[in-house]
Amino acid sequence: MMERLRLLQRRARIMARRHGPHAMIWRRRVAILSGAVLVGLTALLFAELADRAGGIFHHMVAWCWWLPLIITPLGFAAFAWITMKLAPAARGSGIPQVIAATRNPEAGMKELVSARTVFVKFWLTIGTLLFGASVGREGPTVQIAASIMGYAHRIMRVPLRASVFIAGGAAGVAGAFNTPLAGVAFAIEELAAAYEQRMTLLVMAAVLIAGMVSLGLAGDYVYFGVMRQTLSVGDALVAAPVAGFFGGIAGGLFSRLMLASGRTNFAPVAWLRARPVGMALGCGILVALVGVATGLTWGTGYEAAQAIITGKDVPLWFGPAKFLSTLATAASGLPGGIFAPSLSVGAGIGDILGSLFPGYPQGAVVLLGMVAYFTGVVRAPLTAVIIISETTASRGLMLPLLAAALVADFSAQLVSKERLYHGLAKRFAVPPA
Repeated sequence: MMERLRLLQRRARIMARRHGPHAMIWRRRVAILSGAVLVGLTALLFAELADRAGGIFHHMVAWCWWLPLIITPLGFAAFAWITMKLAPAARGSGIPQVIAATRNPEAGMKELVSARTVFVKFWLTIGTLLFGASVGREGPTVQIAASIMGYAHRIMRVPLRASVFIAGGAAGVAGAFNTPLAGVAFAIEELAAAYEQRMTLLVMAAVLIAGMVSLGLAGDYVYFGVMRQTLSVGDALVAAPVAGFFGGIAGGLFSRLMLASGRTNFAPVAWLRARPVGMALGCGILVALVGVATGLTWGTGYEAAQAIITGKDVPLWFGPAKFLSTLATAASGLPGGIFAPSLSVGAGIGDILGSLFPGYPQGAVVLLGMVAYFTGVVRAPLTAVIIISETTASRGLMLPLLAAALVADFSAQLVSKERLYHGLAKRFAVPPA
C-alpha cells in the first residue's frame, strides 16, 4: 500500500513538473502571448510616430521648398555617424539581421536583435523620415518584433530557438501592415530557410495575437484603400506576364545594385564605402535633389502610390525617380526599410505599364506592377501577393497577381540570382550555433 502511494506521489510530481504553472510548456505559452501582444502595440506606436514624422517633413517642405537641400544631406550624414557609433547592427532594413540571428539565436541576441540595437533602430528610423529619407517602417518592425519575442522568452527562462525570431518577425509584418496572412507567408518564404513543422504553432499564435491587437486598436483598415477592379481572363493572360517580366527585371535590378553597393571594387564607390559618413552625405544630396526636383519621392511614397491606384494623375516618371531615391537611401546604410518604398516604386511601374494597355482597368494593371516589382526585390511571391491583396482588398485579382508574381520571381533571377535579404544577411554573419 505504501509503495503504491509513493508511486502515485512520484507520478503527481512528474505531472506537476510537466504541466504545472511553472512547467516549460506554460512558460513558453506566456512568452508567446506577452511577446505577441507587445509586438502588436509596438507596431501601432511605431506606425503612428513614423506617420507623424513624415507629416512634419511635408509641412516643412510646403513652408520652404529648398530646405531639404540642406537638412536632408546633413541628416543622412549625422544619422549614419550615430548609427555607426551607437549600434552598427541597426543600419539598413532589419530583416537581414533577423535572418542572420536565426543561425545562432544566443549570439544574435547580443547585438543583431539586442535591446540597444532595436532602441536605436526605432528612434533613428522615425528620425530619417523627419528629413525625407525614402524608407519604410516594415523592415525595422520585423527586427524590433524579433527582439521583443526573444526577450519575452528570456524573461520566462525559455530556451531561444530560431523559431522565436521567425515568429517575432512574422508578427511584426502582421502588425505593420495589419495583414496576418502576410505575416505567415513572410515567415515561410523569407525568414525561415527551412520551415520546420514544430514552428507552426509558435508562428501562427504570434501572428494571430499581434494581428488581433492591431485590428482591435487600429480597426480593420485597408492600407492602400479598397480597389474593386478586376481583369477578364483574356486581359489577365496578356497583362500579368508582361507586368511580371518587366516588374521582375526592375526589382532584380534594384537587388543587384543594392548588393553591389556593398561589394563592388569600382573605385569611387569603394572609396565612399570606406567612409560611411561621406557615403551617407553623398546619398543624402542625391535624395534631396531628386525630392526637390519632383516633390513626390520623400518618405514612404504612400500618398503617391495610393493616388496611382485610385486613378489620380501622377507623372509617369514617379516610378524611376522613387527607384533612384530608394536605392540611394538604402545604400547609405541609414536605419529604415524598403517594403513601403518598393510598393510605391511598383505602383509607378504599374502606372507606366498601364499606358501599354489603355483599354484595361488601370487600377488592376497598377497592382500587377506592384506585385511584380515587389517580388523582384524580395523574391517572395506568395508574401507579395498576400500583401497586395490584403492592403487593397483586391481578392478578385488573386490569380492574376499570383501569375505576375511567379513570372517576376523568374525574371528577377535573370538579373540577380542572389536574394536581396539573404545577400545582405551575410554582412551580419554570426558564428553558427
